[in-house]
Amino acid sequence: MSNGNDFNKKLQKGCSDNLTYLVYDVKKDYLDFKIMRSILLILIASFCILQSCKEDEDDRTAPFVEEFEILEISTDFGKMYIHLYDETPLHKANFDSLTRTGFYDSTEFHRCVDDFVIQGGSPTSKDENRNNDGSGGPGYTITAEIDSSKFQHFYGALAAARTGNMTNPERRSSGSQFYIVTDSDGAHFLDGEYTTFGRVLTGMDVAKTIERQPKNESDLPNERIKMVVSYVRLTQKQLDEKGIVIPK
Repeated sequence: MSNGNDFNKKLQKGCSDNLTYLVYDVKKDYLDFKIMRSILLILIASFCILQSCKEDEDDRTAPFVEEFEILEISTDFGKMYIHLYDETPLHKANFDSLTRTGFYDSTEFHRCVDDFVIQGGSPTSKDENRNNDGSGGPGYTITAEIDSSKFQHFYGALAAARTGNMTNPERRSSGSQFYIVTDSDGAHFLDGEYTTFGRVLTGMDVAKTIERQPKNESDLPNERIKMVVSYVRLTQKQLDEKGIVIPK
């Protein structure tokens, strides 16, 4: 019987020793895994930090390219680029505000008179009824800023439309409607009567194309000529390519 007991004890001790070694190996492998994982995480973090530093350095060393904000009137016939006068602050601020809120988008050039003007900016030109084109505005008028000693109706001048002197002796401007002079000699008989508040910098070929479109006896184009008025940002290179010179 004693031999049997001794055998059982040895068997139990052997199993215990093997289990101890097994647990030890598992613990050792787990610790090795944790160490390797920590090393890997440190390496990944170090790489990310180095990459971020490189990107920051690239940003600092990249050449700065100045951009200029400029008004653009876009049509199916091309684009016109506009400069607004600082000396007509009420009209400039109004046109700027209407542009930034998208007021002019989808309005039309509803009046196109050969060798005279193209006129647009009426919100009623957005609807399907073409009989009311040119009769609308934003619900207000603007105090006149007329100074024909500085700003006249030369070729490419941008001016505010208005109602006639009989009903508007103060010559207040429409809140949104404007016209562009397309007569190469200008329309100087309008000097002193209407506020000119800007000019076309480039794109008068587009204005002349719009002017020449087929129209009815009221100078309303047969086909709708919609516009989108917005600010765009251009580099000096892009300005040069388009032939735009921004006044100082």
